[in-house]
Amino acid sequence: MSQQNKASWLHLLNAPGLGFAGIKRLLDAYGSIEHIFQQKSFSPELKIPTKAVTHLIAASDDDIRTELDWLNKPGNHLLTLDDPLFPPQLKQISDPPMLLFVKGDPNTLLLPQLAVVGSRNASQGGLNNAQAFCFDLAKKGLVITSGLAAGVDATSHQAALDANGQTVAVMGTGINAIYPKSNQNLAKSITQQGAVVSEFPFNTPPNAYNFPRRNRIIAGLSLGTLVVEAAQKSGTLITARLSMENNRPVMAIPGSIHNPLAKGCHHLIKQGAKLVESAQDIMEELTPSIEMLTDQLQASFDQLPDTTLEKDTTTPNIELSETQQHIFNQIDFNPTSFDAIVERTKLSSSNIASDLLILELSGLVEKLPGAKYQKL
Repeated sequence: MSQQNKASWLHLLNAPGLGFAGIKRLLDAYGSIEHIFQQKSFSPELKIPTKAVTHLIAASDDDIRTELDWLNKPGNHLLTLDDPLFPPQLKQISDPPMLLFVKGDPNTLLLPQLAVVGSRNASQGGLNNAQAFCFDLAKKGLVITSGLAAGVDATSHQAALDANGQTVAVMGTGINAIYPKSNQNLAKSITQQGAVVSEFPFNTPPNAYNFPRRNRIIAGLSLGTLVVEAAQKSGTLITARLSMENNRPVMAIPGSIHNPLAKGCHHLIKQGAKLVESAQDIMEELTPSIEMLTDQLQASFDQLPDTTLEKDTTTPNIELSETQQHIFNQIDFNPTSFDAIVERTKLSSSNIASDLLILELSGLVEKLPGAKYQKL
């Protein structure tokens, strides 16, 4: 994306009184960011506030110097809805974010993700479950996506880091306003093995009404949602509901009937969520979604014939897991079918599908028509 395109998006974000709904109206009316900034006036039907119109017509890069300077630093990115590598699963929701500030590796957002949510005041058993499930799932190649809150969120992020896996933290604050402050070191570690993201203007403080909005991004980035522990009336259930509305699986860990923090999970199971007892249960549930994501990404890559995924040289490449290396060793420079890889590795198809996507995005293998793969 050009520097001018980035600047235009930032001007839209900062326009007073415009908001996300106003940005969407402008994009729907004019089709592209470039056409918006070619206008000298806007139709009254668009209901664009006078202050926002004045801001857009007189937009100066001096007004967004802080953001532009931030983007010039290593590891900082702006991902916009018109970017062909905007996560396809997030673009599919009814209200996708117009843009995302990303600190870390933006390519992590393209990998198969699982939303893991739960109580900020989880029981020790709930925290133990979050740690065990997320450690195993990260080892199997899933990116653990959560909200950087205390309790289940923080434990889930840390478990993925401990497994040398990848994790994404979606914030309800601006990218420069880590909340809670006690998780600042955790956020820094996440940028080395994944990404911290926010749709909100740069220094947005922790306003309570932004966190439910943040939850739709957690659900939208992910192929499904795992609820570890939640009370009957809990903000955690918002993410689960959003996942269901996106026709993505919701999974819940059952608990004691005497534990009030298990009642939310039991309610979800009664409503059709999958009861899960192991990481393998989750991998089996997500296998069709992982395969679909692979095809969606391939379609996006096909639109960029001379473009390769940007690799962030400021962060170390994450070493292949034992299973990823095993799969890679079974693929030839001649096309190898998916079924042949399953036969050679003796691994489950769900694990292989996830790991193949990671190998593909790492530039080690290429997916060919007919579910075949070859080394590059």
